[in-house]
Amino acid sequence: MSTVCEFELSGKREIFEFDKVAKQANGSVLAKLGNAVVLASVVSEFDNPVSEDFTPLTVQYIEKTYAAAKLPGGFIKREGKPSDFETLTSRVIDRSLRPLFPKGYVYPTTITVMVLSADKNVDLQTLALNAANAALYTSNLPIRKSVCGVRVAKIENEYVINPTSEQIENSVLDLYVAGSKDELLMIEMKTISSAELIEVDIEAFTKIHNANEMDEDMLVEAIGFAQNALNEANLTYEKGFEAVCKEQVEVELVQFTIEESVINYVRDNFSTEIREAIKKLAKSERATQLKDVAKVISKNEYCTTNELDYSTIYEAVSIVKREIVRHMIVTDKVRADGRGLKDVRPISIETNILPSAHSSCLFTRGETQALVIATVAGAKDGQMYEILTEKSTSVDRFMVHYNFPGFSVGEAKPMFGVGRRELGHGNLGKKALESTIDDDYNETVRLVSEILESNGSSSMATVCGGSLALKAAGVPISGLVAGVAMGMVVEGDSYSVLTDIMGLEDHDGDMDFKVAGTSKGITALQMDIKLGGIELSVLKEALLQAKEGRDHILVLMEEAALDIIPSGALPLVEQFAIDPSKIMVIIGKAGATIKEIIEKFTVSIDLDRDNGMVKVSGGSKQNVLDACEHIKTISNNAPARKDSPKNIDFEKLYATDEVVLGKVERVVDFGAFILLAKGGEGLLHISKISKERVTNVSDVLSVGQEIEVKVLKVKKDRIELSMN
Repeated sequence: MSTVCEFELSGKREIFEFDKVAKQANGSVLAKLGNAVVLASVVSEFDNPVSEDFTPLTVQYIEKTYAAAKLPGGFIKREGKPSDFETLTSRVIDRSLRPLFPKGYVYPTTITVMVLSADKNVDLQTLALNAANAALYTSNLPIRKSVCGVRVAKIENEYVINPTSEQIENSVLDLYVAGSKDELLMIEMKTISSAELIEVDIEAFTKIHNANEMDEDMLVEAIGFAQNALNEANLTYEKGFEAVCKEQVEVELVQFTIEESVINYVRDNFSTEIREAIKKLAKSERATQLKDVAKVISKNEYCTTNELDYSTIYEAVSIVKREIVRHMIVTDKVRADGRGLKDVRPISIETNILPSAHSSCLFTRGETQALVIATVAGAKDGQMYEILTEKSTSVDRFMVHYNFPGFSVGEAKPMFGVGRRELGHGNLGKKALESTIDDDYNETVRLVSEILESNGSSSMATVCGGSLALKAAGVPISGLVAGVAMGMVVEGDSYSVLTDIMGLEDHDGDMDFKVAGTSKGITALQMDIKLGGIELSVLKEALLQAKEGRDHILVLMEEAALDIIPSGALPLVEQFAIDPSKIMVIIGKAGATIKEIIEKFTVSIDLDRDNGMVKVSGGSKQNVLDACEHIKTISNNAPARKDSPKNIDFEKLYATDEVVLGKVERVVDFGAFILLAKGGEGLLHISKISKERVTNVSDVLSVGQEIEVKVLKVKKDRIELSMN
């Protein structure tokens, strides 16, 4: 018999049903919110431990298209490769729940979340995490701590918990926070751009683009608001789930420890050698030297006498290395590479180094190097994708693709498909940059970040290089965006915040968070906390220190922006407006006119039927200008019409055998298209021009010539004419 738990949180009714489905799993639940239903299950293999010191946790978030009453798109009607949203949601759940597993838990574990029924007004990412938490909390695994997620929007200066999709569209903030009742564990944040009309004079208004950057105080306030909601939700879950928790299985938590005497021996006799090794900045060099130190020690008489193998000695070396790194930071206030806690590594910036690309930027900070390339295309060239709760296909016109080849860290491995980490870093870069792009800019832009060298925060190098690549490509942005990776080391009651961390500090530190923004404030944030939570006062201190680092980088980026020389490969674009009622004249019958212009001038043309905007782009400036002039001539010579042909009922407007005045719009091999004075255009076939045989239409008619024609036949929007 199933057990149902119902809660009222943030004005929404949540239902969790246990012991109904997937009963062979260690833990499972059907979670319901509105019309959304997700199944979460947890399975752990207690009889199959791994030999390494890590928790082999796999998280899968899976959307089924039947959940929205539709078939999978594409040729094969079965769900296939996970979408980017599914992969990113899997990462969110993993990063939120992994800290719950106790050290020494080495049993393969899979958390699966399947969306069975969708609701467009329900945040599936939040529901998925909360369902996974419910399945894990009530399972027989040795975990009794609730972690859930909340999303925060800011609408008209008011914070909203777990907003609907419609509310998010009106928000200037998208903040996602996961944590327990008293600890923050994971934070993701981005600002959402908007535009506002401001009065310039008594009659004129202008539209201003806002990236809606948040300052540090506002962000901490929003996170505090989320923390209160997390506290309430987790207390509610822990109390409500108590009656349905399974009896915990007693499993061995494997202790991967070595004798303290071995660590003491390495510490007392080889600290100098280890300290020298950690000064090697490159990961491969540092690892090689630490291995060499371990090899020397393993051949020592102490090791042979005590029968200590190389792996034990290397583990002791790693422990002492971590102690040295953390002591230097917290006590000596100096880092392995000699920097102070707030120092940013040397930066060099080169723009448009690839002559055939639309734009490029090589951003180098210390031993981290990103080559970011921008490609600009038309509005119709965006990435098509499907949202589960939407019936139609959506288009993404701004993409950030991040690639991390093995050679960037000195590893000999081939390049395969995009992994979860690469998708996550690309998504963070997109969040940081997207709000700065002008809302009216509807071109497609693809940024590709090739990481050529990595020693800490290649994602933030991607943001810096990506922002400059956008500027070099002529994309209208509200300001340059810089990103910096921050870290923290805590020892007892003492702690140190680090600016621009390198790989060593990320590995041996207690917190890693990345902050990106303009000179006005923060546009994106991502934080993972390893030490089990952080005080808001400490978080604010870290954000303010990050601002110092970000401002330092922005100064260097602004200097580099002054030296940008536009790439010769950039497409030339001209935009102008015509009377919207004449757009159909430019398009012509079945698109014949616009096709002729495109072929004649070798250009691309985009037309907006609503506002009459015309955009012409191409590789030759003269061809672009000539095409613009040609379009303007056609528009100026066309009679003004109050209605577009789509809105005109020609069968009522024209009668058979009626004689009307028209103007030759264009001449083709099989006749001429005539613009009619009362609206619309008709076809004067070559056989109807004269009683005598006409070989070339241009021998009789010319563009712009006014003639009288007779209406022969009218059918919907098709009018057949003859010479009167």
